[in-house]
Amino acid sequence: MDYTKYDKPEVGRGVAFGTNEVGEPCAKEARGCFRLHEEPWLSEYPDNFPTDIFEVRFKNTRRSFYQNVNNLQLEVGDIVAVEASPGHDIGIISLTGDMVARQMKRLGFNPQNGEFKKIYRKARPYDIEKWQEAIALEHETMIRSRQIAADMGLDMKIGDVEYQGDKIKAIFYYIADGRVDFRELIKVFAEQFHIRIEMKQIGARQEAGRIGGIGACGRELCCASWVSSFTSVTTGAARVQDLSLNPLKLAGQCSKLKCCLTYEYDVYADARRSMPRLREPLQAIDGEYFLVKSDILAHTMTFSTSKESMSNLVTIPVSRVREILAVNRNGGKVESILGEDYEPQVEEPTYRTEEDSITRFDKAKKRKKKNRNRSDERRTDAAEREQRVLAHFAEPQGGKACDSRVKDESNNAQNSQSAQQGNQNGQQGSHHHRPHRHHHNNHNKPKQE
Repeated sequence: MDYTKYDKPEVGRGVAFGTNEVGEPCAKEARGCFRLHEEPWLSEYPDNFPTDIFEVRFKNTRRSFYQNVNNLQLEVGDIVAVEASPGHDIGIISLTGDMVARQMKRLGFNPQNGEFKKIYRKARPYDIEKWQEAIALEHETMIRSRQIAADMGLDMKIGDVEYQGDKIKAIFYYIADGRVDFRELIKVFAEQFHIRIEMKQIGARQEAGRIGGIGACGRELCCASWVSSFTSVTTGAARVQDLSLNPLKLAGQCSKLKCCLTYEYDVYADARRSMPRLREPLQAIDGEYFLVKSDILAHTMTFSTSKESMSNLVTIPVSRVREILAVNRNGGKVESILGEDYEPQVEEPTYRTEEDSITRFDKAKKRKKKNRNRSDERRTDAAEREQRVLAHFAEPQGGKACDSRVKDESNNAQNSQSAQQGNQNGQQGSHHHRPHRHHHNNHNKPKQE
């Protein structure tokens, strides 16, 4: 089958439709065009525990686990028909082997009534054609369902619609702040679209994962690329990491706190346990020092001599702070908070990009110098040309007539030299008479200076 016969990939499901040589509809996997993709980093290793359970993905972030009851030869990327209630659905194999058990354990997946749903067969051309027709109805159905919900005055937003592979059933994903009574809405949808209706409520983070986008870090959203289970994020994670509590910077595209705030939370929490807790200022002979800030990862603490302002800031390591605390608890005071072995370190500025460098304009200056050198070379060339012309006319010509073009060049050179001298004298304020231009015949030689 030729790839040029395939249409554009369907982004929601990561599959491209086309026709084979006989003209039958077919489909192939298009990696990178679906949500929550996976990396086969264990594909080179043999399976320690062969299993007949496979992970099948559907539209966007919906996935489930199915049992291969017919012992089919399945691989990642195969399009299969699986059991649904009612009818059947079309999905793509996403995980096989040992990774399926690891994924089930991580998600805490439990099959209904202790039995897995079944994988019927690999998708046939008839299944692909009907699946393609169902996908084509999703966008129109979503727009129409939004209009119906708005006319009924329901406080909800329908974010997406997913048709089942056999067009018997559709899942309507909606977002609502509170409880919504959509019993009448389901009746209207069933009469309007002539299908079975399933309403599924999702949160703002799930909606962002289904829509996708680019985060503030410049990468694809984590919820749309690899995060499948969401954990609660609080402002305490930002406080532990000493981040400013700015809602514009802490909130993501879902208007909730960013999931990445929890990525380094454990590291900061472990490092904070080794930091001493100060309830009183450090006592020294030269005064009291109040804690201003703490650098958890660098294990340093900054103190100020004033409690209300940041004046005379001193940064010392945590080990020195513990020594001072031990002396203060015994009723003593240290001579200096810095210690005898303290050596001031001068931090040299580092420039992450070329735009931050203070020498970024040096290249332009070098270019100007090159231009000046070129202009100086032109002046020296003109002076040398003038000397050659004068030397040519100073030599005896043996009674032969001189070329008029050489004379004109000599006259022009003399006039330009005299004009330059006149300009220089004029700038100095001296009176200078404009030299008269001499006209010579073609047979007479010019006067030597």
